[in-house]
Amino acid sequence: MASRNFYFQLILRVLLIAATSVLMAISFVNQWYLTMGLLVLMLVAQTYSLIAFINSTNRKIAYFFDAIKNEDFTLRFPEKVSIKSFKELNRSLNRVNGLIQEVHLQLQIREQYYQQILKQANIGIMTFNKKGHILFSNPTLEKLLNYKPLNHIKQLSQVDQGLYEIFAKLEPFDRELVQLTNEREKTHLAVKATSMSLDKQSLLLVTVQDIHKELDEKETDSWIRLIRVLNHEIMNTITPITSISESILKYYQPQDDMEPSEYITEDLIKNTAKGLRVIQEQGSNLMDFVLSYRSFLNLPPPDKSLVPAQKLLDKVKTLMDQQSQENKVSIETRTEPENLELFIDEKQILQILINLCKNALQSLEDKEKGAVRIVSGINGMGKKYIEVSDNGPGIPQDLIDEIFVPFFTTKTGGTGIGLSLSKQIMHLHGGNLQVRSVPHKETAFLLTF
Repeated sequence: MASRNFYFQLILRVLLIAATSVLMAISFVNQWYLTMGLLVLMLVAQTYSLIAFINSTNRKIAYFFDAIKNEDFTLRFPEKVSIKSFKELNRSLNRVNGLIQEVHLQLQIREQYYQQILKQANIGIMTFNKKGHILFSNPTLEKLLNYKPLNHIKQLSQVDQGLYEIFAKLEPFDRELVQLTNEREKTHLAVKATSMSLDKQSLLLVTVQDIHKELDEKETDSWIRLIRVLNHEIMNTITPITSISESILKYYQPQDDMEPSEYITEDLIKNTAKGLRVIQEQGSNLMDFVLSYRSFLNLPPPDKSLVPAQKLLDKVKTLMDQQSQENKVSIETRTEPENLELFIDEKQILQILINLCKNALQSLEDKEKGAVRIVSGINGMGKKYIEVSDNGPGIPQDLIDEIFVPFFTTKTGGTGIGLSLSKQIMHLHGGNLQVRSVPHKETAFLLTF
């Protein structure tokens, strides 16, 4: 609130302007033109002085905010002034200026702290704008790409043209795998992108991670599991053949001094025929096993075309209708949006869906009110998907990592090739096949394109 001194000065200035105006009017009536000219100059000067006096507070606040905008915290307002209200205002502005300066310093310290964390991170981090200008890249990224300094994503073409093309087309939530090759080694990089905003500017935050070690570990683990399954399947087939062969061989070994015609009896011949029949069956099983392995390796590339999703799901339901009625299981299909189309090889994807539905129906044989749901749609990241779920007993947690291993099966009559073949088909489509299972509640297989 202004002091009395401020009011006094304001009233005095207004009275002076009023008095000058009255004198001007008198001079005009009496035709004292010289006096009137001087009074006009005085009136202009008094008006300007009044405006400057009133706007002095506005100017101080304007100077204050300009200084804050330019991060200039050296501005100080005099606190020893005659007008009390100005003194209080100047003191408040100085106090606010000090607080903002302290906050600014704290933000600078935090920014330096976060930058040090980003520089020490063991994954590459980069931010760039829509024009491709790189605002930040940490030393880990420069080391992974063996290139510095990074100012624009076009520089990535000097590292690898394919890498630049990937970065040029990156969209938020995209994930890409890149293999860089030089004269010394191969590097496998996982690239992930997400959007962010800084100073009203849209940026893309990209993380780059070397996954060569993880791939090696996964590959070794996959080979170990595959060899374990192959060993199990082959040994189960070979062991009866070896055992029966030894038994048959013993049948025809000379016993003491008996002539062959004496110990080769009709029962011995029948037992031999039975043994040879078992050997033949086991050999056929082994041949089927090898042929299934060949079909897994020789999977043709997908012949893609646009297929209405609901039409595909209806076809699956029609093909599985008889088996579902026999098992007393309901099959429900749903597509959102209704006009959703998938760019796929219809025969290959149909093969996956039929295999998943058969597995679901088999798991629901002894369950009341068994249900299978086939849903297609678009997820939150804009990816099209098909999900096949059932309310069966589920998959044990100790087996859920094994079900995609070729030839692994828990069914007596299964080959163990269905799920691994399905996953291979999805990889050829540029997608993925995942599973989640809650025992005695839900098991769902998700095809993401």
